[in-house]
Amino acid sequence: MDQMQLPAEGQIAVIVASAAKQPLLDAAFELWCRRYRLDSIEGRPTDEEVRVYRTLTPEQMRAKYRWDRDRAHEGPMFGYLKRAHPHADDAAIRHAIIVAVKFEDATFEHFNWNGDFWDCVVRAVARAAAQYPDFLDTTYRDARKNVAYYYK
Repeated sequence: MDQMQLPAEGQIAVIVASAAKQPLLDAAFELWCRRYRLDSIEGRPTDEEVRVYRTLTPEQMRAKYRWDRDRAHEGPMFGYLKRAHPHADDAAIRHAIIVAVKFEDATFEHFNWNGDFWDCVVRAVARAAAQYPDFLDTTYRDARKNVAYYYK
């Protein structure tokens, strides 16, 4: 059955099950990169949140974006990762989310349009990987895809 044909809870279960196959840190990164999909399945943002967001100035949007990222470990991401790794300590789950968000931030911070696009992506993730060396190679591959998607 196609994932899109599953009810919302089934779609979330598929995503969480995929993350459960990985170590905690890598699962946190996978779930973090899929947060928009998870949010849309669960009906976030609400219509009211969208209406309010559309009224924000660019400065307010940046502040909200940073605020949401700084508190990712306190939001729905915690629940998803806890479902993927139910035996993990809560503090370890929060730490993994924080590190995953910081790693993603580092991949974007190190991106520099200087040369071939894919080379720029690879360099950015390699520099971020040097700062955050505890992920699996498959996560670094996924990070390259993530950076390429956002900078395409």
